[in-house]
Amino acid sequence: MGQHEIDPDNLPYALEKLPRKDDVGADAFFALDLRVGRVEAVEEFPEARKPAWKLTVDFGPLVGKLRTSAQITNYSREELMGRLVVGAINLGRKKIAGFTSEFLVLGSLDADGTVRLLQLEHDVQPGAPIA
Repeated sequence: MGQHEIDPDNLPYALEKLPRKDDVGADAFFALDLRVGRVEAVEEFPEARKPAWKLTVDFGPLVGKLRTSAQITNYSREELMGRLVVGAINLGRKKIAGFTSEFLVLGSLDADGTVRLLQLEHDVQPGAPIA
Protein backbone atom coordinates (compact mmCIF):
# COMPACT_ATOMS: atom_id res chain seq x y z
CA MET A 1 0.00 0.00 0.00
CA GLY A 2 1.40 3.44 -0.94
CA GLN A 3 2.17 6.21 1.51
CA HIS A 4 -1.07 8.13 0.86
CA GLU A 5 -3.43 5.23 0.24
CA ILE A 6 -6.07 4.53 2.86
CA ASP A 7 -6.47 1.00 4.20
CA PRO A 8 -10.26 0.37 4.04
CA ASP A 9 -9.96 -2.17 6.90
CA ASN A 10 -8.57 0.55 9.18
CA LEU A 11 -11.55 2.92 9.01
CA PRO A 12 -13.41 2.47 12.33
CA TYR A 13 -16.20 4.90 11.42
CA ALA A 14 -16.78 3.87 7.81
CA LEU A 15 -20.48 4.33 7.11
CA GLU A 16 -20.91 0.72 5.99
CA LYS A 17 -19.57 -0.47 9.39
CA LEU A 18 -21.95 1.59 11.53
CA PRO A 19 -25.32 -0.05 12.08
CA ARG A 20 -28.15 2.02 13.50
CA LYS A 21 -28.18 2.09 17.31
CA ASP A 22 -31.14 0.91 19.40
CA ASP A 23 -33.87 3.40 20.25
CA VAL A 24 -33.36 5.13 23.62
CA GLY A 25 -36.53 7.21 23.75
CA ALA A 26 -37.04 10.94 24.02
CA ASP A 27 -36.47 11.01 27.80
CA ALA A 28 -32.86 9.85 27.39
CA PHE A 29 -32.20 12.47 24.70
CA PHE A 30 -33.83 15.35 26.60
CA ALA A 31 -31.88 14.41 29.75
CA LEU A 32 -28.72 15.64 27.96
CA ASP A 33 -27.84 19.27 28.55
CA LEU A 34 -26.51 20.37 25.15
CA ARG A 35 -25.38 24.00 25.03
CA VAL A 36 -23.57 26.46 22.79
CA GLY A 37 -20.23 27.73 24.04
CA ARG A 38 -17.45 30.00 22.78
CA VAL A 39 -13.83 28.79 22.92
CA GLU A 40 -11.81 31.20 25.07
CA ALA A 41 -8.52 29.31 25.48
CA VAL A 42 -6.68 26.56 23.62
CA GLU A 43 -3.71 24.87 25.31
CA GLU A 44 -1.39 22.10 24.25
CA PHE A 45 -1.85 18.75 26.00
CA PRO A 46 1.37 16.75 25.55
CA GLU A 47 0.47 14.37 28.42
CA ALA A 48 -2.52 12.95 26.52
CA ARG A 49 -2.12 9.51 24.93
CA LYS A 50 -3.61 10.74 21.65
CA PRO A 51 -3.04 14.25 20.24
CA ALA A 52 -5.49 16.65 21.88
CA TRP A 53 -6.08 20.24 22.90
CA LYS A 54 -7.22 21.51 26.30
CA LEU A 55 -10.11 23.91 25.69
CA THR A 56 -11.71 26.47 27.98
CA VAL A 57 -15.22 27.27 26.76
CA ASP A 58 -17.66 29.93 28.00
CA PHE A 59 -21.21 28.55 28.17
CA GLY A 60 -22.85 31.82 29.17
CA PRO A 61 -23.90 33.46 32.44
CA LEU A 62 -25.70 30.53 34.10
CA VAL A 63 -23.16 27.78 33.31
CA GLY A 64 -19.93 29.74 33.08
CA LYS A 65 -16.60 28.43 31.85
CA LEU A 66 -15.89 24.70 31.54
CA ARG A 67 -12.78 22.86 30.39
CA THR A 68 -12.39 19.80 28.21
CA SER A 69 -9.79 17.74 26.42
CA ALA A 70 -10.65 17.26 22.76
CA GLN A 71 -8.97 15.17 20.06
CA ILE A 72 -9.45 17.90 17.48
CA THR A 73 -5.85 18.69 16.55
CA ASN A 74 -6.99 18.80 12.91
CA TYR A 75 -7.97 22.37 13.89
CA SER A 76 -5.27 24.93 14.68
CA ARG A 77 -5.30 27.03 17.83
CA GLU A 78 -6.22 30.03 15.66
CA GLU A 79 -9.17 28.18 14.08
CA LEU A 80 -10.51 27.26 17.52
CA MET A 81 -10.10 30.57 19.36
CA GLY A 82 -13.46 32.36 19.48
CA ARG A 83 -15.26 29.54 17.67
CA LEU A 84 -18.74 28.50 18.74
CA VAL A 85 -19.02 24.83 19.70
CA VAL A 86 -21.72 22.50 20.99
CA GLY A 87 -21.06 20.74 24.28
CA ALA A 88 -22.77 18.03 26.32
CA ILE A 89 -22.28 19.59 29.73
CA ASN A 90 -23.97 17.12 32.11
CA LEU A 91 -22.10 13.87 31.43
CA GLY A 92 -19.96 14.20 34.56
CA ARG A 93 -16.26 14.85 34.93
CA LYS A 94 -13.52 12.60 33.60
CA LYS A 95 -9.81 12.55 34.45
CA ILE A 96 -7.53 12.40 31.40
CA ALA A 97 -3.77 12.32 32.05
CA GLY A 98 -4.22 14.33 35.26
CA PHE A 99 -6.58 16.86 33.62
CA THR A 100 -10.27 17.09 34.57
CA SER A 101 -12.52 17.20 31.51
CA GLU A 102 -15.91 18.74 32.35
CA PHE A 103 -17.87 18.35 29.12
CA LEU A 104 -17.86 16.67 25.72
CA VAL A 105 -17.48 18.81 22.61
CA LEU A 106 -19.63 17.49 19.74
CA GLY A 107 -18.76 16.85 16.13
CA SER A 108 -19.24 14.38 13.31
CA LEU A 109 -16.74 11.59 12.66
CA ASP A 110 -14.98 10.97 9.36
CA ALA A 111 -14.41 7.31 8.46
CA ASP A 112 -10.89 7.45 9.95
CA GLY A 113 -12.09 8.99 13.25
CA THR A 114 -11.24 12.63 12.48
CA VAL A 115 -13.68 14.89 14.33
CA ARG A 116 -15.39 17.70 12.40
CA LEU A 117 -16.90 20.19 14.84
CA LEU A 118 -20.56 21.09 14.48
CA GLN A 119 -21.08 24.57 13.01
CA LEU A 120 -23.51 27.18 14.29
CA GLU A 121 -24.83 30.47 13.02
CA HIS A 122 -22.45 33.29 14.02
CA ASP A 123 -24.97 35.18 16.17
CA VAL A 124 -25.94 32.32 18.52
CA GLN A 125 -25.23 33.28 22.14
CA PRO A 126 -23.12 31.16 24.52
CA GLY A 127 -25.42 29.23 26.84
CA ALA A 128 -28.16 28.72 24.24
CA PRO A 129 -29.66 25.23 24.52
CA ILE A 130 -29.58 22.79 21.63
CA ALA A 131 -33.02 21.46 20.72
